[in-house]
Amino acid sequence: MNRYRSHHNAELRKSDIGAQATLAGWVDVRRDHGGVIFIDLRDREGLTQVVFRPEENAELARQAHHLRTEDVIQVSGRVAPRIAGTENPKLATGDIELLPSSLTILNRAENLPFHLDDEVKNEDLELTYRYYDLRRPRLARNLRLRHRVTQAAREYLDAQGFVEIETPILSKSTPEGARDFLVPSRLAPGKFYALPQAPQQYKQLLMVAGVEKYFQIAKCFRDEDLRADRQPEFTQIDIEASFVRPEEIYALTEGMLAAVFKAARGIDVPTPFPRMTYREAVDTFGSDKPDRRFGMQLVDLADVFRGSEFKMFRGALDSGGVVKAMNAKGFAGITIGQVDELTAMAKQYGAKGLAFIKVENGEWKSPIVKFFTDAEKQALASKLSIEEGDCIFFAADRWEIATEVLGRIRLRIAEIQQLTASSDVLDFLWVTEFPLMQFDAAEDKWNAVHHPFTRPKADDLPLLEEKRYGEVRAEAYDVVLNGVEIGGGSIRIHEPELQAKLFSAYGVDEQQQQAMFGHMLRAFRLGAPPHGGIALGLDRLVMLICGELSIREVMAFPKNNRGMDLMSQSPAPAERRQLRDLRLRLAADERAQSESKSPPER
Repeated sequence: MNRYRSHHNAELRKSDIGAQATLAGWVDVRRDHGGVIFIDLRDREGLTQVVFRPEENAELARQAHHLRTEDVIQVSGRVAPRIAGTENPKLATGDIELLPSSLTILNRAENLPFHLDDEVKNEDLELTYRYYDLRRPRLARNLRLRHRVTQAAREYLDAQGFVEIETPILSKSTPEGARDFLVPSRLAPGKFYALPQAPQQYKQLLMVAGVEKYFQIAKCFRDEDLRADRQPEFTQIDIEASFVRPEEIYALTEGMLAAVFKAARGIDVPTPFPRMTYREAVDTFGSDKPDRRFGMQLVDLADVFRGSEFKMFRGALDSGGVVKAMNAKGFAGITIGQVDELTAMAKQYGAKGLAFIKVENGEWKSPIVKFFTDAEKQALASKLSIEEGDCIFFAADRWEIATEVLGRIRLRIAEIQQLTASSDVLDFLWVTEFPLMQFDAAEDKWNAVHHPFTRPKADDLPLLEEKRYGEVRAEAYDVVLNGVEIGGGSIRIHEPELQAKLFSAYGVDEQQQQAMFGHMLRAFRLGAPPHGGIALGLDRLVMLICGELSIREVMAFPKNNRGMDLMSQSPAPAERRQLRDLRLRLAADERAQSESKSPPER
């Protein structure tokens, strides 16, 4: 028997009335009703009401009078029925109470930084006292749901024959997208490890090793700016398999997600998930991770304005661009402030401005309407199903700019109109056929959209030979839930010749290939099987399962938006001895030393 308690605080029922019980936990609430002290005693499972009556034990009631919220106590006594009419049907223990015969104060809670029942609008304060903040039932529930998700994923993948293998945390820095976190080596002065952005290379090498089916609940690190769904360290469910094609990865992922949602929320997720190509997703929703829970689809208007006298639209089409529009139903009441916000957003993503039409009192209101012919207006009304109260937004530009501008505005309008605020829909979607490469004008080079090990689609290999890189599609896929990318993967390159050719296309010469990726190329020459996989963001997935808006709410000890752990005050300065052992010297110290040695001014 546990020396501290015989039951947890959500366990006692009517059937226990008359029995002796010992409980332990935190004082959630203390109420004094004319000398009778009521304590709601809390542990991770729930609450039990403990009642100290002075007529039964005056000394215990006096001690209970001095208890404070969050004191840790142990009580032993008799389980009794609550007085008729005072039952609490919202509590599992709402029919009973404990009448204590002993009280032990295990630890006192000093001045609290904030009350758990209060909404704290100072996130830095919450994160400084994160261990205290985690006592909130919502956050405690989130951590337990996260546990269920990882357990369900492990059990599912184990049943499918996958082997969990840990890959190194101290690795080698390679250009795979985001900035690496570097770790200096004491034993090899001047050289650095990198913390892995993903176990990508290791899991591919495990396929060369003949493991065939690998997974890992993997810690990953990226030194990049933070936002609600991004942290410097995060966790992903990492999967790789040999002798597979996309269809097998789709089926495996769908089965695992179905198992996860069943275990965590008791929901049956229908499979298979619908699919949409990257081009279709961006063309229709302005995003490669579309939220399809509401309408406002983008409509192409090239056939309407191909011969238009309206120069802005005609000019965009003549220069090879597009004219697209979307109808925000019921948004004609848009305010001046909202117009300014959406216009600024359009400019931020490359547009020169934002053209729109409001339909009010049977009239189309906009400066651009006077440039439209009756035929053009009739075509617009038909294509966009325009009705009273609608607001139509236009973009005339290059395809990439026009779709992104309308896609961003679409999401913001949905947020303003709260189109998904009460939605219980789980809209899973596969987005496929991503571009393999994208051109970086600033660097004057082509970069991999996913990573340099992603396989081109077989049908597009001739385009690769012709160096028509912008037209080559990747054998890559993302799984999206309600407009959030929760996972991404691809079929990999396993032939050394093709991999070397892609490295060259990315501007990595032969010498650099050997220095950075020689181990991969050598491995591929020793009989690498065809292979592919996927990685799912565990933090994002749990965030969606818990109905949270930030991954910080489903992580035990997250960083703030400046990448700092305020609880432990990290990052922190290193001691001079540590820097000396690592043969490192801070630039600030160098400058200070240089300035101290400079001759005095004359």
